[in-house]
Amino acid sequence: MAFIKIYKKYLTRAAIVWAACLVLLLLVYMTALRPQKSNKKRLEKKIAEKKQIYKSAQRAAQEETKIQLNEQIERLRNRLQDFVIDFEDSANLTFDISQIANEKKVTSFSVQNKDDRGVSVIPDCNYIRENHIDISFTARFNQFATFVNALERHRPVLFVNEFIITRSNNDESAYQVSLDVAAFVRKQQDSETADKPATQVYSAEI
Repeated sequence: MAFIKIYKKYLTRAAIVWAACLVLLLLVYMTALRPQKSNKKRLEKKIAEKKQIYKSAQRAAQEETKIQLNEQIERLRNRLQDFVIDFEDSANLTFDISQIANEKKVTSFSVQNKDDRGVSVIPDCNYIRENHIDISFTARFNQFATFVNALERHRPVLFVNEFIITRSNNDESAYQVSLDVAAFVRKQQDSETADKPATQVYSAEI
């Protein structure tokens, strides 16, 4: 009987120790491990949210960059149109120049488009060539100056390479003017139709 009492006493003490350890472990879990686990979940959720925000920002930046590039390309195209004319529209240059001459009221006007003057003077350029146009007319000096100014404000710009101005034999207040004007023309590509006649002549007496 004494042995049984000792054994029960031992079991009771062991049960108390285990219960105390269990309570201690539970307290440790509640005070330390459980909050850490909750913090881990919260941090993981926060990281996931940040990743989502980062991806959204990346997509937005890419779209914004794409828009900016498209706008830049459009601005460059518009800028190019200030200086270069399409091949199909190059024949209209003589008509535009004639209109300018009519507006400035110059006389004895003639214009000749000489596309066959030679190869492009633009080095290593596969897409643009330089067309030359000969212009002659009679005008007073102010008319001459405003005519040249109108050519250089034309869209695309018409560049005056050189000019010759002499006194008119018929009117001392007027001048006989010859201009060599150049325009940049986009070359016709192989996939387009065959080249149109190279030389076109337009003249008129005003």
